[in-house]
Amino acid sequence: MAQRDSNPDLDRVRFELRATGMPRETPNRLRSGIHSRGYLPHVKREGAIYFVTFRLADSLPKSVLLEFERQRAEAVRRLAAGDHAGREAANRELLRQVERYLDRGVGACQLRHPEVADMVADALLHFHGTRYRLEEWVIMPNHVHLLLWPMPGHTLSAILQSRKRHTARQANLILQRTGESFWQPESFDHWVRDDDEKARIRRYIRNNPVKAGLCAQPEEWRWGSAWPGWGARKQERSSADKRPS
Repeated sequence: MAQRDSNPDLDRVRFELRATGMPRETPNRLRSGIHSRGYLPHVKREGAIYFVTFRLADSLPKSVLLEFERQRAEAVRRLAAGDHAGREAANRELLRQVERYLDRGVGACQLRHPEVADMVADALLHFHGTRYRLEEWVIMPNHVHLLLWPMPGHTLSAILQSRKRHTARQANLILQRTGESFWQPESFDHWVRDDDEKARIRRYIRNNPVKAGLCAQPEEWRWGSAWPGWGARKQERSSADKRPS
């Protein structure tokens, strides 16, 4: 089996950045700055850790998302000019509304199929340690949460595009579907401001299956970083990668 790609840019990172240790902005908006791929502005900070949510194509009707966005736009309209904190708070409330709706288990929930969820988990872990580091992750029946740090030389946008494209293709093969969208193109993300917020997001991701009534303890949910079995599985995959092809 071919060895996974290395990351030559990693040599310039001498220690793990704290959530508060953001470098100065760069001209590339995919690395740092504000850009939009649809409903929600995406704020990037190079070197940041991100909380990311992406969902299945049928998990959130467009009409529902438009109503959430209308409420966000109304909240932003009432803000004073230059109130960046208020704008960020409105964006985060939109994310909370989306997450509450997703936890209702709307749609076909193809990620309930163990073989599909296993495939997505393996795909997420494949580049862990080379293109990005997964701090926490969980695969829910109709969406995925990640706490992710893009390694130097890799953007969040490229990482998500790669993993979603690969898993969509594989999932449709498993489900014996053709010509159907698997993931919703738009993802929700924001960079983690400080270590307290990082700790809160860790708890949220780990406890999401418990909150949704899927298990009694985070460690019981097989498709998440809290499950003890993923440690052994990662070691098996690492050993396989080192074998001659």
